[in-house]
Amino acid sequence: MKSLKVESKLSEINKIRQFLKEVLKELHLSEEDYYMVELSLIEVCINIMRYAYPSKKKGCIFLKAWEKNGRFYIEIRDDGIPFDPKKSKKPNIKKLLNSEKKGGLGIFLTRKMMDGFKYKRDEGQNVLLLYKKLNNMNH
Repeated sequence: MKSLKVESKLSEINKIRQFLKEVLKELHLSEEDYYMVELSLIEVCINIMRYAYPSKKKGCIFLKAWEKNGRFYIEIRDDGIPFDPKKSKKPNIKKLLNSEKKGGLGIFLTRKMMDGFKYKRDEGQNVLLLYKKLNNMNH
């Protein structure tokens, strides 16, 4: 299991990408699956950075990643305001495409691209667990 703690600031995105690259290099994920995992993780982290800490207080994002029983898991924790992404409504994609407002697809895309998506509130933290099956490996 590997872990990373970063500040909840957009300037930390490259550290998160590097962490993921380091973790996934040993798993030989297909290029398509790699980018789905990366996009999902970045979307979740950007949402945390933008919305989890509405006051001036900035927090941290805690990542843990591991492989078990043919699956790659990544746990994302923050101690921001409670937010259960499972309760977010499915976006109206046509309306979003015609809107000048940015955003609104991150949770939807993450749920489509990952094979598992679980949320819980634990000891004052949001805990999101994502996983991707490793059956599309390139050897």
